[in-house]
Amino acid sequence: MNIAVILAGGKGTRIGSNIPKQFIKIMGKPILAYTLEIFQFNKNIDAIEVVCHSDWVNEVNRIVDEYGITKVKWLVCGGNTFQESVLKGVFNLKNKIFDTDIVVISFGVSPMTTDDIIDDSIRICKEHGNAIASEDMVLCTCIKDDEYSTTQSILRESIKGFSNPWAFRFGELYDAYDTAIKSGILDTLEPHTTSLYFALGKRLYFSKSVSSNIKITTREDLELFEGRLLLEQKKQQAKTNINGGKNDD
Repeated sequence: MNIAVILAGGKGTRIGSNIPKQFIKIMGKPILAYTLEIFQFNKNIDAIEVVCHSDWVNEVNRIVDEYGITKVKWLVCGGNTFQESVLKGVFNLKNKIFDTDIVVISFGVSPMTTDDIIDDSIRICKEHGNAIASEDMVLCTCIKDDEYSTTQSILRESIKGFSNPWAFRFGELYDAYDTAIKSGILDTLEPHTTSLYFALGKRLYFSKSVSSNIKITTREDLELFEGRLLLEQKKQQAKTNINGGKNDD
């Protein structure tokens, strides 16, 4: 079984909104609803778990009902940090799924993830035990000497940018977080599961991603997503008009 774990517990302070960004509406629909629909309609995803802030449980339930997200089987209250929220989501699945099942973790504010990206993460995870959606660097890169300047370049061919989602065999993922708790290293890590795997000396494997597969973080990201929706709407309208014209003939 393949389970999507959707992280929807963030506050989104960088976007300057009075509500968490996953609940901001774009063209009348919350961002979280767009993300959930991606996994709802993906043929390789069997079930969904949503991890959200305790204050927003009712809103998540409303979105699930309104948009017919029937694959949602579990709703879990997150923690104070990213790592704690992932941990709670993972631990909630213990004894509910098998160790060999695949967990596909996604930000609730990544509404431009595509089916082929999800499918490739599952494929690579089946082969290697994990898969991190990743992208080659196209821009020249550097190491910052300070906030304003640099004297050190990085060969862009030698680095990858991690994207979304990340897939893991459940048993290995559970053991990783269990080990982190027992060893007391969880609070010292950067806030990503990839950081935990690095700390434990594990190898991570790349799966497919593209530059448009972003996590919405800024106002500019919101505008980019809205622009993409408007473009798709225009394409669909044009297609409808063409088909209508053919029918008239």
